[in-house]
Amino acid sequence: QVQLVESGGGLVQAGGSLRLSCTASDSTFSFSNDAVAWFRQAPGKEREFVAGIATWTGTYYLDSVKGRFTISRDSAKNAVDLQMNSLKPEDAAVYYCAGRKSNYGSRLRAQYEYWGQGTQVTVSS
Repeated sequence: QVQLVESGGGLVQAGGSLRLSCTASDSTFSFSNDAVAWFRQAPGKEREFVAGIATWTGTYYLDSVKGRFTISRDSAKNAVDLQMNSLKPEDAAVYYCAGRKSNYGSRLRAQYEYWGQGTQVTVSS
């Protein structure tokens, strides 16, 4: 079973930036072709979709992060990154990378077969 691995989380002040990266434990999962998404979960809340990228869907975002977050593929690293700018305290959460073997993206958690363990993002006000 492929395991996705997130990195790049940490503590940042409001207005600051972080870049998260998602890689895979083996080459079975292709970050160049397969659909990838980032979800997040704050304490006491449901896990929510944040951003996704897929060959036939393109890139798509949660409304509250549009214009601040950018999801992109890094084929050289076989990774997908999430650049987060102008961070707000309400962006604080554990961020999870998710993947599915499809050219179509989805905002639904149940549509993703592969998940990482999560990386903590903390935003101080």
